[in-house]
Amino acid sequence: MTLYAALIYGAEFDRADVPRPEMSTEYAEFGRAAAAVIRGGEGLYPTSTATTVRVIGGKGGEVVTSDGPFAETKEVLNGFYLLECADLDEAIATAARIPGAWHGAVEVRPVIEFA
Repeated sequence: MTLYAALIYGAEFDRADVPRPEMSTEYAEFGRAAAAVIRGGEGLYPTSTATTVRVIGGKGGEVVTSDGPFAETKEVLNGFYLLECADLDEAIATAARIPGAWHGAVEVRPVIEFA
């Protein structure tokens, strides 16, 4: 079995400011339906809480931080699932059931498992 990251992209919103009971219900339903392959996952705070870290000059160089995400985009990373699936086809079929795919996009990417 291979691990896949299902990265959920959509419009920026703050879960604390925008109660979305129907979205919570849809995600709960997805969680129950895909429980056999879900190995983890969380939602993320808005991009306004992000800090980008760069090391200028490589290892041991100057650490520079900036507020906000790495890039300005229309859709932002709102959360992720870690899925353990037999193959990419199963991961894609599972990702298509994530509610975020219905209003944005879900990027499916194999995970490198370091020993």
